[in-house]
Amino acid sequence: MARGSARLAGVPRVPGSGVPGSRVGGRSAQGPRLGPEARVPAQAGSRLPGAHPRAPGAWLPSGARPRPASLAGVGVAGEGAESPGSCLVPEARPSPAVAPARVAESPDARRPLPAAWQHPFLNVFRHFRVDEWKRSAKQGDVAVVTDKTLKGAVYRIRGSVSAANYIQLPKSSTQSLGLTGRYLYVLFRPLPSKHFVIHLDVSSKDNQVIRVSFSNLFKEFKSTATWLQFPLVLEARTPQRDLVGLAPSGARWTCLQLDLQDVLLVYLNRCYGHLKSIRLCASLLVRNLYTSDLCFEPAISGAQWAKLPVTPMPREMAFPVPKGESWHDRYIHVRFPSESLKVPSKPIEKSCSPPEAVLLGPGPQPLPCLVASSKPVRFSVSPVVQTPSPTASGRAPLAPRPFPEVSLSQERSDASNADGPGFHSLEPWAQVEASDVHTAAAGTHVLTHESAEVPVARTGSCEGFLPDPVLRLKGVIGFGGHGTRQALWTPDGAAVVYPCHAVIVVLLVDTGEQRFFLGHTDKVSALALDGSSSLLASAQARAPSVMRLWDFQTGRCLCLFRSPMHVVCSLSFSDSGALLCGVGKDHHGRTMVVAWGTGQVGLGGEVVVLAKAHTDFDVQAFRVTFFDETRMASCGQGSVRLWRLRGGALRSCPVDLGEHHALQFTDLAFKQARDGCPEPSAAMLLVCSRSGHILEIDCQRMVVRHARRLLPTRTPGGPHPQKQTFSSGPGIAISSLSVSPAMCAVGSEDGFLRLWPLDFSSVLLEAEHEGPVSSVCVSPDGLRVLSATSSGHLGFLDTLSRVYHMLARSHTAPVLALAMEQRRGQLATVSQDRTVRIWDLATLQQLYDFTSSEEAPCAVTFHPTRPTFFCGFSSGAVRSFSLEAAEVLVEHTCHRGAVTSLTATPDGRLLFSSCSQGSLAQYSCADPQWHVLRVAADMVCPDAPASPSALAVSRDGRLLAFVGPSRCTVTVMGSASLDELLRVDIGTLDLASSRLDSAMAVCFGPAALGHLLVSTSSNRVVVLDAVSGRIIRELPGVHPEPCPSLTLSEDARFLLIAAGRTIKVWDYATQASPGPQVYIGHSEPVQAVAFSPDQQQVLSAGDAVFLWDVLAATESDQSFPGAPPACKTGLGAGPLEDAASRASELPRQQVPKPSQASPPRLGVCARPPEGGDGARDTRNSGAPRTTYLASCKAFTPARVSCSPHSAKGTCLPPASGGWLRLKAVVGYSGNGRANMVWRPDTGFFAYTCGRLVVVEDLHSGAQQHWSGHSAEISTLALSHSAQVLASASGRSSTTAHCQIRVWDVSGGLCQHLIFPHSTTVLALAFSPDDRLLVTLGDHDGRTLALWGTATYDLVSSTRLPEPVHGVAFNPWDAGELTCVGQGTVTFWLLQLRGADISLQVRREPVPEAVGAGELTSLCYGAPPLLYCGTSSGQVCVWDTRAGRCFLSWEADDGGIGLLLFSGSRLVSGSSTGRLCLWAVGAVSELRCKGSGARSSSVFMEHELVLDGAVVSASFDDSVDMGVVGTTAGTLWFVSWAEGTSTRLISGHRSKVNEVVFSPGESHCATCSEDGSVRVWALASMELVIQFQVLNQSCLCLAWSPPCCGRPEQQRLAAGYGDGSLRIFSISRTAMELKMHPHPVALTSVAFSTDGQTVLSGDKDGLVAVSHPRTGTTFRVLSDHQGAPISTICVTCKECEDLGVEGTDLWLAASGDQRVSVWASDWLRNRCELVDWLSFPMPATTETQGHLPPSLAAFCPWDGALLMYVGPGVYKEVIIYNLCQKQVVEKIPLPFFAMSLSLSPGTHLLAVGFAECMLRLVDCAMGTAQDFAGHDNAVHLCRFTPSARLLFTAARNEILVWEVPGR
Repeated sequence: MARGSARLAGVPRVPGSGVPGSRVGGRSAQGPRLGPEARVPAQAGSRLPGAHPRAPGAWLPSGARPRPASLAGVGVAGEGAESPGSCLVPEARPSPAVAPARVAESPDARRPLPAAWQHPFLNVFRHFRVDEWKRSAKQGDVAVVTDKTLKGAVYRIRGSVSAANYIQLPKSSTQSLGLTGRYLYVLFRPLPSKHFVIHLDVSSKDNQVIRVSFSNLFKEFKSTATWLQFPLVLEARTPQRDLVGLAPSGARWTCLQLDLQDVLLVYLNRCYGHLKSIRLCASLLVRNLYTSDLCFEPAISGAQWAKLPVTPMPREMAFPVPKGESWHDRYIHVRFPSESLKVPSKPIEKSCSPPEAVLLGPGPQPLPCLVASSKPVRFSVSPVVQTPSPTASGRAPLAPRPFPEVSLSQERSDASNADGPGFHSLEPWAQVEASDVHTAAAGTHVLTHESAEVPVARTGSCEGFLPDPVLRLKGVIGFGGHGTRQALWTPDGAAVVYPCHAVIVVLLVDTGEQRFFLGHTDKVSALALDGSSSLLASAQARAPSVMRLWDFQTGRCLCLFRSPMHVVCSLSFSDSGALLCGVGKDHHGRTMVVAWGTGQVGLGGEVVVLAKAHTDFDVQAFRVTFFDETRMASCGQGSVRLWRLRGGALRSCPVDLGEHHALQFTDLAFKQARDGCPEPSAAMLLVCSRSGHILEIDCQRMVVRHARRLLPTRTPGGPHPQKQTFSSGPGIAISSLSVSPAMCAVGSEDGFLRLWPLDFSSVLLEAEHEGPVSSVCVSPDGLRVLSATSSGHLGFLDTLSRVYHMLARSHTAPVLALAMEQRRGQLATVSQDRTVRIWDLATLQQLYDFTSSEEAPCAVTFHPTRPTFFCGFSSGAVRSFSLEAAEVLVEHTCHRGAVTSLTATPDGRLLFSSCSQGSLAQYSCADPQWHVLRVAADMVCPDAPASPSALAVSRDGRLLAFVGPSRCTVTVMGSASLDELLRVDIGTLDLASSRLDSAMAVCFGPAALGHLLVSTSSNRVVVLDAVSGRIIRELPGVHPEPCPSLTLSEDARFLLIAAGRTIKVWDYATQASPGPQVYIGHSEPVQAVAFSPDQQQVLSAGDAVFLWDVLAATESDQSFPGAPPACKTGLGAGPLEDAASRASELPRQQVPKPSQASPPRLGVCARPPEGGDGARDTRNSGAPRTTYLASCKAFTPARVSCSPHSAKGTCLPPASGGWLRLKAVVGYSGNGRANMVWRPDTGFFAYTCGRLVVVEDLHSGAQQHWSGHSAEISTLALSHSAQVLASASGRSSTTAHCQIRVWDVSGGLCQHLIFPHSTTVLALAFSPDDRLLVTLGDHDGRTLALWGTATYDLVSSTRLPEPVHGVAFNPWDAGELTCVGQGTVTFWLLQLRGADISLQVRREPVPEAVGAGELTSLCYGAPPLLYCGTSSGQVCVWDTRAGRCFLSWEADDGGIGLLLFSGSRLVSGSSTGRLCLWAVGAVSELRCKGSGARSSSVFMEHELVLDGAVVSASFDDSVDMGVVGTTAGTLWFVSWAEGTSTRLISGHRSKVNEVVFSPGESHCATCSEDGSVRVWALASMELVIQFQVLNQSCLCLAWSPPCCGRPEQQRLAAGYGDGSLRIFSISRTAMELKMHPHPVALTSVAFSTDGQTVLSGDKDGLVAVSHPRTGTTFRVLSDHQGAPISTICVTCKECEDLGVEGTDLWLAASGDQRVSVWASDWLRNRCELVDWLSFPMPATTETQGHLPPSLAAFCPWDGALLMYVGPGVYKEVIIYNLCQKQVVEKIPLPFFAMSLSLSPGTHLLAVGFAECMLRLVDCAMGTAQDFAGHDNAVHLCRFTPSARLLFTAARNEILVWEVPGR
């Protein structure tokens, strides 16, 4: 039954308390009383000796005296004596004698040593004289031995415990090496069959010390704010290898080269300062350590390598190599991080990552695992060294190559390279690109890839996550975890600080806003806050205890350190924050007290242990006094002690308790004397006990002044109570007390919070709680009292208003499952504490809780439409609860075991439950009195663990999936019939594994995708086709442990996985995903994850419930990015079958096949395949409960955030009155439906492109452009008279309704503008007599409207009961109208009564013979026939007079989105791209046969396969020829007589990235993310040549200049996303050369002025200079490293005016607002920096969620000027003079620019904006004009060389503008 949260125990409820059952009141007759106690006489006790504080100063530890400086230099090989400043730098810390005082650190105390004397390298062992052990330390078995391989002395460190056997530099942890070299070289050899550990303490420039550890003990990479742990793998080759283990028996000497700068930048985003200390732990041999700023090549030494662009290893550091042998045969070189992973030169500022967002894992990082290699791992990330098996073959080693490989051979298919077995063996986020290498002599095999063409998923590329991170913690439901005693007020009293398991929460009490401190990996056991709110200290519970110090204001972790205690129980700060004391247990269980000095932490220092003490007395509470920071007090079992810190020691004295010596004390607090005297002699100590005693102790005399006891009152009507003595009766156990200057707050185990005056004369106020009060705390102003209970409640009592406010409630045990309700915004949770709780998602406050003492709740789900939720229990019962009446409605007990999962269909008609005995139950929930329909035994796997994802219902409610009947199978059933449709054996998916794989959880994707996701016991997520069972893709290595819960967002962008104590978010849209983002915070395994109903938030449940904001919000107007592979596999296209089978990347012998129980339903894909380039369409995904075909879905235009300025201030000028005139449009909107019309008799031809209606003459190619729509046009309709055209668009950001424009075809003018619907118009149709226009709203609006064409007034409007996909008038009867949709055909009869029209409706269901698919298209045939297409590929024929379907046949594998009829022929177009012509002349005769008609009389005459789903078509009357549009953006001319299809209109299907022009301006070329480079004839804009690279995006393009040779030698240079640069010959229409100058995606490319050199820039900021004929890269410029190159501009200019020599002047602009200008003469190999410009950037300048690009260009009319636009303080164009070295002019802009182009012939400047606007600026006149026409951000604009034309691009649309008279 439902209950409140607190009892009303005989006291009236306080109005406005806000918490049911909280009781607040004054003293009453029934209240508690304080019984008088005999006063204990004061006794003299031992006093703590006084302390005389000294002046603060830096402390220099003994043995750290600086040596006299020696001036001997360091030679090339590191020779020489000690250099200046070579002493160990002491770390400043406070003296133990003055612990509480803040210590003033010497300015030079922490300064690293000067770097000059450390060049070129430093021999660390020699410099710090390790052999003397004076400045270094050794522990355990450390000895000097002679190594036979190196023929010299080395240090051997061995022992069974690594932590007890080590060499440490420097000797003391308070000192610092101060080594500033970027690279650390460790020359060592692991001892065979042993573990080893290397610890490095590295200091960043902001004085943060980070420990970096490398070991073969570590199983996986781990990261915190101050500790990085990297696995270092050296192992023998085994069939089932684990990348962690003992060193192999044949371990060799290894040169471990660590780039400390990159390690800190990549993994912690910090700047490297210096190396502080080194610890080498057993078991290993170590020769030496070196530091240097140079990157040495260990295998190269000697003068013969002087010409190579590498630095040879100095002789002193080199390993000896006998003559005739190879260095790589004898030794191993490990370089970390790899050079192929470029990192920025400074930390990257992420404005989208708040301090509380803790993101772990390899999301933006290289593979965090070091693997030793017998070959230099220069071009790979992590090859694996293995001892070969006896059957290993030998191959000759390959020499290292200093330059990137240039391939002139024919390209391989990228898909084939990516899908090999070796490619699958590594983690998907760090797949290796390397050459196949094998060293036969040493018997070592390096497992790398054979092909150099393998695409690499760079971990630095997180394109799928925008922003990064994608989740941010918003709220936490929970309190406590390790205990409920830790709750504090902030000093200002505005917020409460408390732990929630591993998260520290700061809650603002007035607003309810939460702030978080994330970083702990276990439950927080203790908290302390200093008096100024500067420092927060926290400790976590699990041993060994890790402590953190936080900057309380910023949330940044200042310091992380291990406590000397095994477990920390309590922490206490001094008021100044300079002293921190902690109490806990050591590893022997003894009580231990530790004092730390924290005064230097805020200044960049470290925490220093001032004193430690063991005590045999119990300590339950410990406090530092407010009047003397060297004094403390503690209490515990039978003891109250006063402590003092003096002389580096903690000493304590007991308080004489007299007769109270046996009490169990629980808490203490200090109070001042009544006169407010702050002297120690005036302070009193209050101590409470479990027996109800409160003792008042004189701190000066150490005696008890007063003793009082809290006793229970007599019960009414009972006997007259006798006076209780000390031992005559039980008191009320007091658990906590807190004191203010006016009162004392007492919390007791009877559930009461009581406020007393300081003389304890009478109770002032009390509040009753539901459970025992565990902690109380009075606010600093004394007006609020915070209380916490052991039952997980946290609240405060307002003493002025006498109102109790609840702050947080919590489950007291782990949460097992959760469910969300959309309408009321409620959350339901079930927990092991046997409660079901309902929460408000907006406020995170508890609304109801339901408790069962006999049985535990196990599963929960809401009813989708009613205020009811269902709960399953351990007894097998399933009950429904009413949220309105708070009671049980119905109970069913059809299960014999505990209920393991519950789920309901989206429409709420059916409910399913499963139990631990394997039974599956189906319930009908159509009415509140729901009942059982079926119970099937042995269906669900009985031994599967209970999981919220054990059952899953598809989002259209048609399919049910579960794990069963065995753990190795997944079964899919029809949800209504429970007929088995599919059974997939998961155990056959991984034949390479030695164990049988089993399924753990299942999840359906969006209905349009048809994906079923299965998590398995082998740490994978397998994506299956829910219809055929075919494997679509796989995510391997998801988590080391099985995942109990997973879910996919509605738009299929994000996949959530519960992975142990973390949440992992995968970019589901990206096939080659860079790996997940990992989020910490939970201290126990996460049991359930889910998206909120609005997809804007994520919930995770485990130890508590976490609410996360989705920063990259899922958008319902985007199509499913994962659809392309689903279409390929589900439709079964022949050539794509192999590609689909390769998608699993598994070397299996058997492909899982569905069972033959019943024929599966054919799948429906969201959109046709688009080449796998990752481009996303922007169509609506439809209603979540219905499966929609791509061609029949509701159209929604791309989302564009246009500001009011752009909406009002931009317009398309008339054709003759503006600076620009739109000449041509390149492209067709394949996103629409029926958005092309053609009339063969009149020749009228029109189609849509974005917001424009394009009317084109098919003979001459001339175009007219009808503009006016404010959003992308969705559909067109031409009247039967061909005089009127209607066009409809979606709703824009500036209009509340969509638009329909009615055009006069002859004049091209808009005659009428109507606003019919609040949602997008799906279809338009004119009646046969053109008197009516019908409009159909999309699946959200579901509105059918009729308009009279005389005035275009609304005649009738109807709300449809279900989504409708198509509408059509009967061409033979203007009074008949038909709609088709979900399961029904609706016939409308129009009756005209004067000016009114009445509608008669007749609905006919689709017969079962047609199949389960929906009706998606329709057209009328010969009277009275109606042809309808279905989403399953069927064509059915209806008799409209009888209202029945009499014939159907299977026309296609995909959904039928278009039907056209004329004469006796029918044309069908499907989502597979198939266009079919059917002969249907005999269908009319079959009508008489009724349901017995056979489809054998219908036969296919012709068939064509086009490049995408068919969305529009128009044919002549004989259906011999027509025009067909596809989703690929292509319009085809189809001739059935010739059986041909010819492209009429063809644009790019993805974003256009660049437009370039030939020198003679006869042609232009474009490149796109679809991987194509297209060459167009500029005069006619006809496609001439197309170069296509599969599975790659072409990101940049350049045309060779005219001086590079004859016209027939013109070439194109194209840069691609894989880092390759391809050279195409225009004359030979072939690729001449392919080279790889970059390891990452190219972003810009340009030819030199002579065409003999190519400059290319990549997204990591590198600029490569290459020869286009030889493919050689001869120079790499890294000045912009860290930010992507956005522009490279080259011009021909004599550079004498600038003071430099060169033939070319070129610039590079990068995304960090920097522009570099260079003068070069590449023939002489000269390149000199001319100028360097840096522009400021404000905190936030994002446009549509993206940072505007930084663009720069040379001014063509003044060679001394440079123009720049980018994110800056102001929106403007900056003009910079290179000669004057200053900004000479600024041109203001309305928005931040997205594109820039300068006219060569005039002083015109074109700027494109994200607000769909183009601005043309006349720089000479200072005037500007704006132009509209694009449907998206104008990200590209380019003038032709003659300045007569201007090309602009928005997404895949290209507009060509004429520049008249300029």
